[in-house]
Amino acid sequence: MTNRLGLLVAGSVAEGLSARLDPTVAIEDVRLGKFVKIVGQKYEYFCLVTDVQLDSANADVLRDPPGDPSTVDVFLRQVLSGTTTYALIKLKPELMLANPAADIQFEDSDLVPRPARTIPPHFSSVSEATLADFERVFGRDDGKNHFQIGQPIDMDVPVCLDLRRFVERSNGIFGKSGTGKSFLTRLILCGVIKAGAAVNLIFDMHSEYGWSAKNEEGAEVKGLSQLFGSRVAVYTLDMESSRGRGVKPSGEIKIALREISVADIALLQDELRLHRTAVESAALCEDKLGDDWVARLLDMSGDELTDFANQEGGNHASLSALRSKLRLIDRLPFVERSLSQSTLDQVIAQLERGQHVVLEFGRQRNLLAYILAANVITRRLHDLWVKKTERYWNTKDEADRPRPLMITIEEAHKFLNVDAARQTTFGTIARELRKFYVTLLVVDQRPSGIDAEVLSQIGTRITCQLNDERDIDAIFTGVSGGSHLRTVLATLDSREQALVLGHAVPMPMMVRTRKYDPTFYATVGGDDGAVILSRARRYEEIFGVDG
Repeated sequence: MTNRLGLLVAGSVAEGLSARLDPTVAIEDVRLGKFVKIVGQKYEYFCLVTDVQLDSANADVLRDPPGDPSTVDVFLRQVLSGTTTYALIKLKPELMLANPAADIQFEDSDLVPRPARTIPPHFSSVSEATLADFERVFGRDDGKNHFQIGQPIDMDVPVCLDLRRFVERSNGIFGKSGTGKSFLTRLILCGVIKAGAAVNLIFDMHSEYGWSAKNEEGAEVKGLSQLFGSRVAVYTLDMESSRGRGVKPSGEIKIALREISVADIALLQDELRLHRTAVESAALCEDKLGDDWVARLLDMSGDELTDFANQEGGNHASLSALRSKLRLIDRLPFVERSLSQSTLDQVIAQLERGQHVVLEFGRQRNLLAYILAANVITRRLHDLWVKKTERYWNTKDEADRPRPLMITIEEAHKFLNVDAARQTTFGTIARELRKFYVTLLVVDQRPSGIDAEVLSQIGTRITCQLNDERDIDAIFTGVSGGSHLRTVLATLDSREQALVLGHAVPMPMMVRTRKYDPTFYATVGGDDGAVILSRARRYEEIFGVDG
């Protein structure tokens, strides 16, 4: 049974639709972002409520309104309400779908939701969407292709992401500090891991994705490793910090100076406070000194640096400043002058096998350490996945098809600002879409700091509350109908609400995000009670029982 809201009375494809609420519908029960259905003669239309208005059929009533509600004749108010005075809701038609009640032979394309390209006739019925409507549009959480991200603000029905479409492009989770971006990110990563939609590398700046984290109330919540066991490996840049928190990492990551390139230095200009000429000097050193250019530059005496500058035509002051700043990198605990074998090999091998990896930064959570490690590792992975893809193109053998790789980064504007996006691996990945089976999941509180070209390539945007007008403008870069959605975004609460739009959902939707709690653990956890019990029995069979 559907709950009717009213009748369609006006509108257009470009400007949206207007529906008059039935007198029995309380205007205060209709919220912005509500998902409604209009039944036309041929099609059903799925829409979002973008505005709620008061109107009157007689302007004289508004010029001489009834008195204070506590003193006015209640009967008079009831007589006027719904006849002379009434409420309107503004609707943005998003999708259209064949009306099963229509006696028409439809084409196959009409049987699946598609963007609305026309509008229903006058006096079409407007009603609340039902569970069946949500499942027709957003799919059903099946643990494989669809994953429930939350529920509508005013209904208890699931809203799902299409995970296959989600991992096809780079995606973003945005919101001001304290809105729950990390929990929302962890929620989505759980869905991707459970479904096997992509293999994941998470650069965990604050060490909250691997084993455990604290929620806003200070209670401990499970990380990915606890939920999925051996399917998730945790590595660290700070073994002492990890062990101090009771985490047993699979290994410790070290980066050799020879693994650092000019591209890494370019990305670190702000953190190192480098002049632009320093990047040119770094390029000169890499060209003349080879892969060990960082170590060789650091080891130069003053006279040797002067001779090098004179012989190679470099700027002595710029080279000297570069060497001074590189000492900050050399002093990072996870950076070594040389390594007999790269510690990244094991991480890469696990990702190739389909095992998900969380890289904790421990006490090395400053931006210098985070940007350096993330860029060095991502550049190497991207190069490898490009080679894998090219081999697959040549052989056409499905066994050579690379696993989709999704890389999660926080403070994304540091990697994808206007300058960095044009010269770093992260910018390349964002612009390539899924060409080489590598995508990004960017998490940021300042989307306005991300290059507009990169933002336009973000497939699915999940946005929590934002206050800065520049950030709000950035969210709707390249989005059709963004002006309607701005009003919806402005009504989000500061926690556990988000606006979801883009490639992985058929239409924009405002949701209460799913709670990350024991109920959720039981739904997605890789090691449920039965599995644990089975392992315990197997252990007893092999080793016996004490006592």
